[in-house]
Amino acid sequence: MAKSPAASAAYDVARVRADFPLLSRTVYGKKLIFLDSAASAQKPRAVIDAVARCYENEYANVHRGVYYLSQKATDAFEAVREKMRAFLNANETREIVFVRNGTEGMNLVAQSWGASHLKAGDEIVLSTFEHHSNIVPWQMLRDRLGVVIKVVPMDEAGNFLLGEYEKLLSPKTKLVAVTHCSNVLGTITPVREIVRLAHRAGAKVLVDGCQAAPRLAVDVRDLDCDFYVVTGHKMYGPSGTGAVYAKAEILEAMPPWQGGGGMIRRVTFEKTEYAEIPYRFEAGTPHIAGTIGLGAALDYVRGLGLEAIERHEAALLDYATRRLSEINSVRLVGTAAEKSAILSFNIGEVHPHDVGTVLDREGVAVRVGHHCAQPLMDRLGLVAAVRASFGVYNTMADVDRLHDAVLKVQRFFA
Repeated sequence: MAKSPAASAAYDVARVRADFPLLSRTVYGKKLIFLDSAASAQKPRAVIDAVARCYENEYANVHRGVYYLSQKATDAFEAVREKMRAFLNANETREIVFVRNGTEGMNLVAQSWGASHLKAGDEIVLSTFEHHSNIVPWQMLRDRLGVVIKVVPMDEAGNFLLGEYEKLLSPKTKLVAVTHCSNVLGTITPVREIVRLAHRAGAKVLVDGCQAAPRLAVDVRDLDCDFYVVTGHKMYGPSGTGAVYAKAEILEAMPPWQGGGGMIRRVTFEKTEYAEIPYRFEAGTPHIAGTIGLGAALDYVRGLGLEAIERHEAALLDYATRRLSEINSVRLVGTAAEKSAILSFNIGEVHPHDVGTVLDREGVAVRVGHHCAQPLMDRLGLVAAVRASFGVYNTMADVDRLHDAVLKVQRFFA
């Protein structure tokens, strides 16, 4: 067996694992090895307790009541806006809009900013790496307005081709929408340079940060992006939560995209006056307890330290890459120079769904399929791939279990 790297003394993964109740369970009589955090991360006890505490002690609708419970819930809810501001290093809380997930965040920008600022012939630049959530909303806008979509290619290793990207930019480019971290290949894109070049061309930049935010220290002011979208469930928070960061002056110029309660100042049958930002984009009753749970998740991740998380996951990725490379039937998918802790692969001619089934019976949970990135899979010439994605709670022993389970697949289908 390959020798595991020594664990960092500053990062106690055993203590971290103890914070996640679900990881103590077994599957098919075997200890669960959860390697699907890129799809949705498990939740620490602090998040579970925060949601339960809200429902048990301080639940009421927010922004509407003058009574004690409503005030308490509103204070707790709005405190999370400040936590998200600090987490992303936004200028002010007005720049944080709560949404249900990253998909809703991308659609908000497309249907509000895009629909009101773009016209036929304007160009949107995407990358080959994009999740469907950062493709389909722009296609819908293209079909509605007649905008043009261009795509930045990648090389065979899965690197973002900055030179090819620069060639696509022109005075017609109005928006660049690009992922910070590929959910399939783990490629970390050069966002700061992407933004600089886009702004030089007069374009705005939206960054899909759903994979990056749980793994990397994100500073939206340093990146200088115009929009940054995150989702709560990948950040160890509850599902049904997330946020869009946007520069205040941009939000001020955007119309609401959904109408109803909570996003208005005054309504008559003749006219509606909309609320100030960010509230004009938050129609209806939000996921109150979930958002409070998201605040607990932000506290938890910041308590561990993004730099420590990044070092821990980088060590896991390095070890997993070396261990799987020892198996001659394994083909790694994506070997970019800058990667996060996402490792996709295939095993010989074995269908990924069969691989996933065998691994599942060994207690190893991975994702198989096209990973909501079919254009990327088409570029790779693949129908599907197996994806192991690591989180704050994974260990080198988890990697060894994955390695041994992959060997079993190889023997089973030999």
